[in-house]
Amino acid sequence: MATNTDTNYKVIAENRRARFDYAIESDLEVGIVLTGSEVKSLRTGQSNIAESYASIENGELWLINAHIAALPHAGVFGHEERRHRKLLVSKRELSRLWAAIGREGMTLVPLVMYFNHRGLVKLKIGVAKGKKLADKRETSAKRDWNRQKQRLLKQNY
Repeated sequence: MATNTDTNYKVIAENRRARFDYAIESDLEVGIVLTGSEVKSLRTGQSNIAESYASIENGELWLINAHIAALPHAGVFGHEERRHRKLLVSKRELSRLWAAIGREGMTLVPLVMYFNHRGLVKLKIGVAKGKKLADKRETSAKRDWNRQKQRLLKQNY
């Protein structure tokens, strides 16, 4: 992901494992419906999207199993840590996603949760296909070779 020079842009949580486990075909920036205590918790960086996924249920897009830690001082206005959170997307994009996951083996994987330049929480989801073990080994071998190549180039100069 390209670095953004805007001071308001801040990555909250990143699913680094997703690019290893899945072949990402396309990605999409979506909004997310949150409560006040969830936003405050995200500002402190207490979240995890590594085990979460997105699903289309009843014509709406939902983020399932994302963890946002509860604030101890929120009291009765707190939130459930792993509740289903609605994702905001246009009807056209929703129908495109529905068609994409209707194909064999496609899934919606959250990649990055961040505050955009306006201070709003956004989520980047990817339309992905699961990799087989051989594909994961190939990715790992390619990454190791690129590291070794950079070391060799660095030693020669």
